[in-house]
Amino acid sequence: MTALINLLDLDPAQLVAYCGELGEKPFRAKQLQRWIHQFGASSFVEMTDLAKSLREKLATRAVIAAPEVISDHTSSDGTRKWLVDVGQGNAVETVFIPEENRGTLCISTQAGCAVNCRFCSTGKQGFNRNLSVSEIIGQLWMAEFELRKTKGVAPGPKGERQITNVVMMGMGEPLLNFEPTLTALRLMLDDNAYGLSRRRVTVSTSGVVPMMDKLSQECPVALAVSLHASNDPLRDGLVPLNKKYPLAELMAACQRYLEFAPRDFITFEYCMLDGVNDTDEHARELIRLVRDVPCKFNLIPFNPFPESGLKRSQNPRIKAFAQILMNQGIVTTIRKTRGDDIDAACGQLAGEVKDRTRVQERMQKMAEYQKKFGENFGKIVEITQ
Repeated sequence: MTALINLLDLDPAQLVAYCGELGEKPFRAKQLQRWIHQFGASSFVEMTDLAKSLREKLATRAVIAAPEVISDHTSSDGTRKWLVDVGQGNAVETVFIPEENRGTLCISTQAGCAVNCRFCSTGKQGFNRNLSVSEIIGQLWMAEFELRKTKGVAPGPKGERQITNVVMMGMGEPLLNFEPTLTALRLMLDDNAYGLSRRRVTVSTSGVVPMMDKLSQECPVALAVSLHASNDPLRDGLVPLNKKYPLAELMAACQRYLEFAPRDFITFEYCMLDGVNDTDEHARELIRLVRDVPCKFNLIPFNPFPESGLKRSQNPRIKAFAQILMNQGIVTTIRKTRGDDIDAACGQLAGEVKDRTRVQERMQKMAEYQKKFGENFGKIVEITQ
């Protein structure tokens, strides 16, 4: 028996091709797309303007299936977090952040993460797998229509849109799952689906330089770069990917991206870590580093988790750091922490997934060895590597 095709996996061009395989004209694809992504239809019976023969064909060959919601929590500040099942013991988290003039959805692209940034709890569980298109766009599909249901907003293009901005800043490195991420982006931007502006869709990357270049050619959207350090030795320890794509290469890639980007600046994300990357000298190094890259900085107070061994910079230190940047004409914001009480804040998305690489177990053993051997610990590690 032929497996059913999930229509959430198809971008506009792919849906046209699929309808062609069914002997249908291209306009049927647009109708289907509107029913799925603008009305939130999950059943072909609902699609009343499609011919009955087409609905019957679709019912035996296709499905509309987003990941199943495992849990749904709302923070005291209105932030809402869903844990969604992506199979094989894996789950990812999707977070909605309501603000006065917009609603931002933070989407995951991988179960776990292979980049393993020192300050991010997601990386500490290891990498499990890439998400499919339906698992990525399915988070937007699920969240938009859940929010409409909660607020009593009618489905359809005339209903008030709840999600105005999408940021791919959830679990995983989007550019290491490039093709499914690209297909999901095309759906977000398509007028017959979500119709979002390129300026309102942001891909966050730790600095996968070749894929940054590819994204600029294929589907340039707003870009946020997880910087977190002002020099290579420091960034090597915080963002291991830096050893492969050091800061000089990353800055050059940012300049190239701006030739195609919908915004005239790159957003640099910078997690503020007490005594690690938050001194006045680090701020001055950053100014020298980004002098040729039009940019803004988003300073993120670190959200602690037990295995990190790191602390959040004090608020006066963060403000002083921001002021040094602003004194040089660099737009700088300090991110307001949201969703702390439901572990939905930046860097806290861990999900209930299997730790297939046993990262937590190995980190615990390393801590035990360090306690046992003290100052000789570094020598032991060097010998064993």
